[in-house]
Amino acid sequence: MDKSEELTKLVGVIYDAALDPSLWTAALEGCRQFVDGWGAALFSKNVGTRSGDVFYQVGTEPQYVTSYFEKYIRLDPFTMGQYFSDIDVPVSRVDLISRDEFLESRFYQEWAKPQGLVDCLSTALDKSDSSVALLGIFRDERRGEADDEMRRRMRLIAPHIRRSVIIGRAIDISRSETETFVSVLDGLAAAVIFVDPNFCITHANKSARLMLASGSLLLASRDRLASVDLDSNRALIDAIATASNGDAAIEASGISMPLKARDGEDYVAHVLPLTSGNRRETSVSYSASAAIFVHKPNRKTVTAPEAITKAYGLTPSELRVFLAIVEVGGAPEAADALGISVNTVKSHLQRIFSKTGVARQADLARLFNGFSSPLSQ
Repeated sequence: MDKSEELTKLVGVIYDAALDPSLWTAALEGCRQFVDGWGAALFSKNVGTRSGDVFYQVGTEPQYVTSYFEKYIRLDPFTMGQYFSDIDVPVSRVDLISRDEFLESRFYQEWAKPQGLVDCLSTALDKSDSSVALLGIFRDERRGEADDEMRRRMRLIAPHIRRSVIIGRAIDISRSETETFVSVLDGLAAAVIFVDPNFCITHANKSARLMLASGSLLLASRDRLASVDLDSNRALIDAIATASNGDAAIEASGISMPLKARDGEDYVAHVLPLTSGNRRETSVSYSASAAIFVHKPNRKTVTAPEAITKAYGLTPSELRVFLAIVEVGGAPEAADALGISVNTVKSHLQRIFSKTGVARQADLARLFNGFSSPLSQ
């Protein structure tokens, strides 16, 4: 199987997982092989509470998964940089921390090194005020650190993973085996519309019916779906036509687009092909070639750490030290909390002082409090 065929097959499994969550393990195994990684995981991190959770993973032994979220997530030097990374943009060790600092960290010495791990290439799938959902592909010593080819392949699959996660989270079919598919769809806050290759609506859930009736964003003109905005309508027609050709037609970029309402409000539409893979059953049941999921985009509030980072140009490592000083006190305490040496903390502190224009550790706490105040927003 060549790489193009492998990608097409993988994209199909990824979108099947949106409707059947039991397929996520197979999808991640396919991602691991396609990107050439040691292991793969879908997981989340909360930078405020230093906590997280894993949803699906392959490759990592259970005891290491448990120890990571119980202890080592607090020491993981990748966390801050992963939170601030852009959606769908791969980041790895080289983007977040120096190699020497990574190798001296307790996180590497106690958690990564025993497994033979040297890197994690991750992409942000979704963000809230203080948390981020991630796809991570891990690299071991044999494969080496993430390279350009690994990043290229990660960019090919990341948008599909993100859209499948968003759609799957909306549907969550597995939440009740007694519910029919139609009743699940009608319970969604997101509008869901099934269309055939001629753009005719074959099914719309309750939210979609209300949206179509209002005529503020989408219309049902002679039962054919259309957008009230001319540019959005062209994009929607192209997306539905592409989806009707199955997974092979969308492997390069996936199908997601902004929509504009009459009042200027922004919405996002994700188009899921229904003519390929296990989704064919849904296609036959509803005489549909594509499902369109429409919702308002998440509005992420800028947090104090993010505002400070942008204001002073701090690196992820510098921000980790900045926050540790604010939370626990002096350099020795910060070094212990971060699992790095006191000298490394002091080196970062000097750069932090230079960038922020303050001269004492106590001033950093006042600076942080100023950004945390509602009056500073």
